[in-house]
Amino acid sequence: MTTTVDRPRVTPALASLAERAPKRPVSPERIAAGLTLVALVAVSIAALGEVDISLPDMIASWGNAERFFARVGALSFPEPAELAWLIALTLGLVLTGTLLAAALSVPIAYLAASNTTPGNGWRAAARFAGVLARSLPDVVLAMVFVLMFSLGALPGILAIGIHSIGMISKMFADAIEQIDEGPRLAIRAAGGSRAQEFFSGILPQVLPSWVATVLHRNDINLRGSVVLGYVGVAGLGLEMSYAFKSLNYGLGLGIALVIFVLCVVMEIVSSVVRAWMLGRTGDRRTRLLRTTWADHLVGRRVMRRDRVGAAAPSSASTAASWAQSPQTALRRPWTAERVRNVVAGWVAVAIVVAGVWVCQINWGDFLTFWAKIPAVAVQFWPPTFGVYGPEVMFEALRETVAIALAATLLALVPSLLLGSFAARNVAAGAGVRGTARFALVGIRGIPEIILAIVLIVITGLGMQAGTIALAVGGVGLLGKLIADSFEEVDRGPERALFATGATRLQVYAGATVPQGSRALIGHSFYLLDTNIRAATILGIVGGGGVGYYLLNASQGANYGMVTAIVLMILVTVLIVEGIAMWMRRVFR
Repeated sequence: MTTTVDRPRVTPALASLAERAPKRPVSPERIAAGLTLVALVAVSIAALGEVDISLPDMIASWGNAERFFARVGALSFPEPAELAWLIALTLGLVLTGTLLAAALSVPIAYLAASNTTPGNGWRAAARFAGVLARSLPDVVLAMVFVLMFSLGALPGILAIGIHSIGMISKMFADAIEQIDEGPRLAIRAAGGSRAQEFFSGILPQVLPSWVATVLHRNDINLRGSVVLGYVGVAGLGLEMSYAFKSLNYGLGLGIALVIFVLCVVMEIVSSVVRAWMLGRTGDRRTRLLRTTWADHLVGRRVMRRDRVGAAAPSSASTAASWAQSPQTALRRPWTAERVRNVVAGWVAVAIVVAGVWVCQINWGDFLTFWAKIPAVAVQFWPPTFGVYGPEVMFEALRETVAIALAATLLALVPSLLLGSFAARNVAAGAGVRGTARFALVGIRGIPEIILAIVLIVITGLGMQAGTIALAVGGVGLLGKLIADSFEEVDRGPERALFATGATRLQVYAGATVPQGSRALIGHSFYLLDTNIRAATILGIVGGGGVGYYLLNASQGANYGMVTAIVLMILVTVLIVEGIAMWMRRVFR
């Protein structure tokens, strides 16, 4: 017996109505962006073929690693007191540099955000300042500051601080552009100044995102501090570089193990702090963090205006929507939650003070280093390619870009899988999510330069070791960003598909991924941007690319070549940044 299903008859009226229905126009710019994306994927595949990663060859070369570790023998460590001091010094300079970058990023982000900038010229200048800071490798900045301030922690603090401004200011500006304009406009309508708009209408909304950004950047800076030791910055990185240069591999690998454990612990601590301060989306703790700032700041403003008899109704209504009364905002009871917040605040202040103290900064150097600037600047200008010539240098830059593209492509699929399993709204259960999150933390805890050194022992010098090291590190970074983005999508479409009986995979493919695709594109370009700069650094230890020439130039005091290499990297990063901004705008 055959069962037939009656289909609705298409009448001429319905056909005419369908023809007249508005159709979404095909944007030529969108087509161009799609073709550009396809071209980048094709170039990345070609770059991966050029790297020629061969698992059978790596397995066959495992004998090199066995002979190396046999020659190394047992791991050794510095004396306990010295090791404790090195750990404290490393943490202190990383924390101080990150906080310096966070403070300097606030005005740059304010000028770079489209809804707060005084004008397009200010916005373009602030965005360029961020890209410039992001493009300057921290190892080059440290090299310059070592010439000005000599060896120690201060060159590392300044290098980390200036380099981190690029990414922190970008994330700060993006958070400002996504705020609810209502509170800020209400304060402006009440006659508030720009400072009052910022502290009362903007800061309470962006503070949770800013805290997460600073903590995330601090984790990255801890891993990046390892390479700064190769140019004279004090800490664990410097001791590790001395050990490897003196062929004391047992001590070098022992310090590398300490750095790995330190990075994993810092990742876990940062995750706990973010969860405690920010909570889940819509969690009571998140609302408390936001409304506490708003209650206090706006309530204080209304009280001040009431004293002079000029409180505007709009200002009072805004305050009433955020707090019951100004007195309530200013005289909140000492609940257990408030006591914990105050204690946590003072603990944070104590940690910052201890971090600055342990760095033993000679503040008098800031009064004397100005006289050294002309002499140092002359050494870095004009840029030159030296004896290598432009052909060799541009080929090395092409290798660096190829390593970055191949590593980004290799990291994309594993990152998508791990990041999806680590997302609360995608994972099948808490156990799956916890395992994926723990794997991402462990991967992010491995500094790329240490992994590159181990891979070079197995595979030898060249592009292969640098590509694999960047790909592994990229999985940890991109996987975390994807997990966070998937958790932030609108749950409405997901619930709608679940209500129709869709499976978890169908909900993931039909609602989660389409909503997170724009963020996925942005994060992939961010990883490519990061890999280009990281590939330069890995070349210092033999990972291929332009980093080899950068190391030779710095060790030979050929600072004009250092400038030429930095300018090439700057142009490359500017091109990637321009493509990324265009993609985000087109696919919005």
